[in-house]
Amino acid sequence: MADALTLYGTTLQSRLMLGTAQYPSPAILAEAIKISKAEIVTVSLRRETTGGTGGREFWTMIKELGVHVLPNTAGCHTAKEAILTAELARDVFDTDWIKLEVIGHADTLQPDVFGLVDGARELTAQGFKVFPYTTDDIVVAEKLLAVGCEVLMPWGAPIGSGKGLNNRFALKAMRAHFPRVPLVVDAGIGVPSHAAEAMELGYDAILLNTAVAKAGDPVQMAKGFALGLEAGRLAYLAGAMEPRDMAVPSTPVLGLAFSEI
Repeated sequence: MADALTLYGTTLQSRLMLGTAQYPSPAILAEAIKISKAEIVTVSLRRETTGGTGGREFWTMIKELGVHVLPNTAGCHTAKEAILTAELARDVFDTDWIKLEVIGHADTLQPDVFGLVDGARELTAQGFKVFPYTTDDIVVAEKLLAVGCEVLMPWGAPIGSGKGLNNRFALKAMRAHFPRVPLVVDAGIGVPSHAAEAMELGYDAILLNTAVAKAGDPVQMAKGFALGLEAGRLAYLAGAMEPRDMAVPSTPVLGLAFSEI
């Protein structure tokens, strides 16, 4: 498959991953997933275990869509809590994939990178395939790779903020530093142009939730993001021109007709 993405041995055509929370209805969620062609969706263990009959119906719908499920440890503030949540999620969702979140700051939802590395080390030892939600810090990234992570998911901006790429320099540096590691921008993406920008930097995929779920029309926004990712990826593969400080005419000036008065 041309330009496919491989994560932990699973080959994917879509580079868009969608969260499943906050949608107006399950039907709209299902349509958004379909039109976006996303092949991975994130699911919270808390939703599944507290949703009662609604939770079971939700899980049935997700399975019928035929997508890969990426459970997350959303809301966990310690490595111990995240590890327990991951262990429960593996039983509930029958997968060893886990999006590892260890939140360190209540207002910004910034990851606790120390707890994140500790949690990733333990979960990798247990056979989990860990997708760590992390900062754009290269040193932290190296430690996550050292404990067994094969994918890195740096934030673009705080979760749900819609601010896009807050530190473009750091994200570009991370891409350059880890040329062969799958990198996924996770959190803070607000509009398709933000996603396109990340893909133009060479990122491999985007994970988002709020920007689609809370849009006026989530289904159309999901389609917009799919197109934005495609445009950004094509621009990266094509090799975009470097910005210049001075104007450069696209039409040669030599040989143009002139007259003397």
